[in-house]
Amino acid sequence: MIFLSKKRATVALLSLLWAAADATAQTAAFPTRPISLVVPFAAGGGTDLVARIIAPYMEKTLGQPVLVENRPGANANLAGAFVAKSKPDGYTILYNTSSMTINPAVYRNPGYDVLKDLAPVGLSVSIPTGLLVAPALPAKSMVEFIAYARANPGKLSYGSSGVGNINHMAALQFTLSQNISAVHVPYKGSSPATIDLSANRIQFMIDTVSNVTGFLRDGRLRLIAVATPKRLTIFPDVPTFAEAGIPGAEGGAWSGMMVPAQTPQPIIATLNAALMAALQAPEVRQKLADQGAEVLGSTPADYGAFLRKQMARWALVAKEAGVVPE
Repeated sequence: MIFLSKKRATVALLSLLWAAADATAQTAAFPTRPISLVVPFAAGGGTDLVARIIAPYMEKTLGQPVLVENRPGANANLAGAFVAKSKPDGYTILYNTSSMTINPAVYRNPGYDVLKDLAPVGLSVSIPTGLLVAPALPAKSMVEFIAYARANPGKLSYGSSGVGNINHMAALQFTLSQNISAVHVPYKGSSPATIDLSANRIQFMIDTVSNVTGFLRDGRLRLIAVATPKRLTIFPDVPTFAEAGIPGAEGGAWSGMMVPAQTPQPIIATLNAALMAALQAPEVRQKLADQGAEVLGSTPADYGAFLRKQMARWALVAKEAGVVPE
C-alpha cells in the first residue's frame, strides 16, 4: 500500500478536482470549434448528399461549422475505426449507414466494435432502394430483366459500395431468390459504381434512389422497380418490387450519427438536439424528399436499440446466404 503525506494528498486531490472542473467546463461550453462529420463513402454518393443537406442546419443550432469529411474504404470500416479511435469530445462524428450493422457479419476484424467503441447520437433518414440497370441493357421491366439475366448466366455483373454494404446484401438476396448467376464488383462508394453502371461496365445494381436521381432523370440509368411498400412520388411510373412480381422485398438504406464511446452524455444530448432540429427544418425536409429520403429521427437510446436489432437481422441474413466473414 502506498501512503501519501498530508500535503501530497491535498495536492493530488486538488489536481483531480481541477481536472474534473475543467472537463465539466469544456462540456458545458461545447462546441467551441468546428466539428468534423465523417462520411464513410466517396463524395457525390447518396450518403454524402444527405449528410451535406443536414450539416449546415446542425450548424445553426450548434453555432459552429459542421464540416463533412469523406473517408471511404472497406465498406465504411475505415471511417468507423477512425471515429472510434478519435478523442471522445464530440468534435468527430460518424455519419454511419446500415452497412455498420452488416459489417460484423461479413468482416472478421472490422477494426472496431460497433456497440463497445461507438455511442449512438440519433437516427436520421431512411432512403428507398431500387433495381437499376445500365441503359444499354435491353430489359425494361422486371420480367424482362430476370429472363435476360437467366439467359446469360455469369455474364452480368453488379456493383455495390463495398463487400457487405446494404446494396451488396440486397442484390445478393435478389440474385439468390431469382436464380440469377452474376458477378459482384465492390466499389469504394456508390458514386464510382453509378458512373460505371451508366457506362455499362457493370450491368445492374440495387442502390439508394437518392444517389441516382440525376442519372435517372436524364436517361443515363433505368430504374426497373423500387423496394418500397408503395410507389415513389418522384418516380410514380416505376412499379414496386411487389407490383413487379417479387413480394416481400421491401427495404431500404438508413443512416444516423455516432460518436466515440465515452463521449459525455451532455455532449451527445447537444448533438442529438442539433440533429433533430435540422431534420425538422422545412428546407431540409424538402431537400431530403427531393432525394427520395424519409425523415426519421430518434433519441440516442432508441437508436442504440435499433442498431442492435439490425445487427441481429443481418447476421441471420448473412448466415442464410452462406456469407463467410473475410
